[in-house]
Amino acid sequence: MNWKENIFFILVEPKESGNIGSSARAMKNMGFTNLILIKPPQLKDEAKWMAWRSEDILEKAEIYQSLDNAINDKALVVGTTRRRGSKRGAILDVKDGVKRIYEIAQNNKVAILFGREDKGLFNEEIEKCGYLLTIPTSSLQPSLNLSQAVLIIAYELMRLENLRDYHMEKQFYVNQQELNKLYERLSSILKKTGYIPENKDIEESIINNFKHFLGRTGLTFWELKMIHGLLSHIEEIYNKN
Repeated sequence: MNWKENIFFILVEPKESGNIGSSARAMKNMGFTNLILIKPPQLKDEAKWMAWRSEDILEKAEIYQSLDNAINDKALVVGTTRRRGSKRGAILDVKDGVKRIYEIAQNNKVAILFGREDKGLFNEEIEKCGYLLTIPTSSLQPSLNLSQAVLIIAYELMRLENLRDYHMEKQFYVNQQELNKLYERLSSILKKTGYIPENKDIEESIINNFKHFLGRTGLTFWELKMIHGLLSHIEEIYNKN
């Protein structure tokens, strides 16, 4: 399978039909075909006009009412953002951030999330991301159009394919469904051992930090098994005491 078939561009609640069409065209310009729409508006003729010669991308786009359902089988979830802040997890420049996407996509599915034209990604959506990509822009006009962001990220990914001296190790990674099971078990054991106090906000903050840490680069099956083994050992020692 071509690695590009493992990349999924996900538009979260896009508002403008034309932006969806332009994004489809931007994807196809760079050789990508997997478009996922979360709660999109009805696609009008404008979407087809803006998707010129990329109507096939629109026709086969997957539509979901829930982001969770769209990313369950993805090994890595990456968000896009213009806003920075310590609570938003790891934020990488697009040139650096796409390298990890390219590596993992050789054998695993990767989701790239693009937020609403007016509000971007919400905090609860960012928490599902291993890390975030940001595209440097001028202070004169820092905000990019949705399809512009799609085009730039797609271009940077395609560019890596053409770098002859770029080498990476091919690995297989677990999907978000398996990672969520791990986070649930981790939370349960950490609460049982007293590491997490009886405070919902602190619990959420600690688990989110683990999500950013473990989800940033993806987990191999061997690494997942190792962490589950470690948790089993901790649980066994705690139960004995």
